[in-house]
Amino acid sequence: MPFDAADPPLLRVRDLSILHDGNASPAPNGVSFDIRAGEVVLLLGPSGSGKSTLALALNGLIPHDIPAEVTGSVTVQGLDAATVTPAELSSRISMVFQDPDAQLVTGTVLDEVAFGPENLLVPVEEVLARAERALRRVHLWHRRQDNPDTLSGGGRQRLAIACALAMGSPLMVLDEPTANLDPAGVEEVYALLAEIVAEGDRSILLVEHNLDEAIGFASRVIVLDAAGRIAFDGPTADVLREHAHDLAALGVWLPTPTLAGLHLRAAGALPGELPLNAPALRAALPGAEPSSPVPATTVASDAIVEVSGLSVLRGGHRVLDDVSFRIPRGSFTAVVGGNGAGKTTLVQALAGVVRPPKGAIRIDGIDAGRASARVLAQHVGFVFQNPEHQFIAPTVYDELAYALRQLKLPESEVRERVSDVLARFGLADKGEIHPFLLSGGQKRRLSVGTALMSAAPVLVLDEPTFGQDRARAGELLDLLDELNAAGTTVVIVTHDMQLVADRATHVVVVHGGRVLTTGAAQEVFGDDELLETTGLRLPALPAAVRVVPGYAHVWGMADLLSAAASETRTSGDGAGGDGHSGTSTPVRDLDATETSDLDTSKHDTRTPDIADTSDLDTSTSTTTSSTSTGTGTGTGTSASTSEAPSVNRDDAVAARGSRGSSVGTSLLPGTGPANDGTGS
Repeated sequence: MPFDAADPPLLRVRDLSILHDGNASPAPNGVSFDIRAGEVVLLLGPSGSGKSTLALALNGLIPHDIPAEVTGSVTVQGLDAATVTPAELSSRISMVFQDPDAQLVTGTVLDEVAFGPENLLVPVEEVLARAERALRRVHLWHRRQDNPDTLSGGGRQRLAIACALAMGSPLMVLDEPTANLDPAGVEEVYALLAEIVAEGDRSILLVEHNLDEAIGFASRVIVLDAAGRIAFDGPTADVLREHAHDLAALGVWLPTPTLAGLHLRAAGALPGELPLNAPALRAALPGAEPSSPVPATTVASDAIVEVSGLSVLRGGHRVLDDVSFRIPRGSFTAVVGGNGAGKTTLVQALAGVVRPPKGAIRIDGIDAGRASARVLAQHVGFVFQNPEHQFIAPTVYDELAYALRQLKLPESEVRERVSDVLARFGLADKGEIHPFLLSGGQKRRLSVGTALMSAAPVLVLDEPTFGQDRARAGELLDLLDELNAAGTTVVIVTHDMQLVADRATHVVVVHGGRVLTTGAAQEVFGDDELLETTGLRLPALPAAVRVVPGYAHVWGMADLLSAAASETRTSGDGAGGDGHSGTSTPVRDLDATETSDLDTSKHDTRTPDIADTSDLDTSTSTTTSSTSTGTGTGTGTSASTSEAPSVNRDDAVAARGSRGSSVGTSLLPGTGPANDGTGS
């Protein structure tokens, strides 16, 4: 629904700066903007720019429940967020947090959705009506009597969205709502958000990195720079097309078609405007000759990991059931599957975080079920999804030294090896800093470094790019590629199918606690029935271009460039030369002047270093919209090194109308049919 500029805004932000204790500079920093009825606004920016912090300030959680120094103002439908409590604001602005577990507080799915309206003293009949409508829209009505803890991660995020819908507020703020979802779950959430947008009765502020889905209905984009200032603010198409290079330099995720357009333009193969969606990319592709199928990547035949008959019970529930497979030595293996499939439990069992039965797992010749934790750590390193979950020492240096000291190595050798890792991982000047004070990207590098200190031949990572901006994700993945090239077997859990297509030599597909298949990525993605069954989808790039003659065998960005140049290049630029699943040898012979701002010689997740943005002048290139009232005019050169404080359940309860009373009893105990067993 088009908004009327004459109407007062639902949200007005003026000169807002937020400084957390211990940070040298505020983030966000001096931002001003309005959001009006009917608008759908994407909030983008690199890690550390203050996106989540800004979202927490809009409903008053900052500063009422999360302490911070705040200057400027936030006004929600005429109410000052600094003086009105989050409970009072909850009927005007609802919130979906990045971590759904931070806002789930009751014993059943139905009670969870009813919790907010109950605290607003909405009549019981209306509470139940709202709860049913919301749960049906997110496909959880059949699970209404279940405990939220029994839902998968994606199911809990859909439940959190249902809670926000039930509040009935005209403005909904979502902080990366699809970060925990499998590809099918992402489709469901964005189909739901598209319906909400089409109804036109709510405005949405969306913090998101998965722009392939969001780009279809976002009417406006606000971009924060590395210093937390507004760099760009305007209509979606204008911002993404006119400032794509700048956004890439900032480390901001771009829609896959737009990123592909940047690479094609750098190669001289895209004379027109940058595409924002798949149809536009297909229309822009230059003619290509019919291509031959890409041969499947071959990997070493000997297995470094052997799993046989593995079953794992948790809370009386069989999470893994008679799982058997092998991981080739030296492979880059991706473990994929839908939410709740058992992926995290599987890789935790490989690393001994979940103790496997004796004889079920052999890693580099040892029985993981019989080996001590110290011995197992010498054969497999593990990186948790949240790096902070594995930090135990007071300094970065001590964190890296811990495993070596447990091995009783001489302190001189410990010092030498730790110094080497600090330098290699860009942490040489951080040795005496507490790990929790590092930036998000630095924490991730430290967590990988600690896992590698014992020189284990296998490195296992659970969702390594989760919560990372594009620059940091590319930096980490390039590091993993280097380790893999040096002989380390890399195993990752991921929902990013394009990452799998670009990087993986081997794929393990998990569904319902079982391994359905293993093989090369192109074999897995070529099985439509398998994708539908498991909730997986084709990676964004091949899904966009596979119907175009000559592009049927494109998997990664290098394949795309090769196909686009096929009319003028020889067929010698063959596929698969980089040893990764279906990707061709990266194109390296582009003229340097054409790629000075965009490095196409690496995998497509690479972007120019964030430090390059020190030369990015946004003072005169800011795109403005009719609703913008004071976009930032400068850009800084350094982001805050600390993340926004975590949101706890008390904060989330306050955001849902609670004034401190305990509400959690079932409204209608025993009503409705029993759970039909349908998964979330």
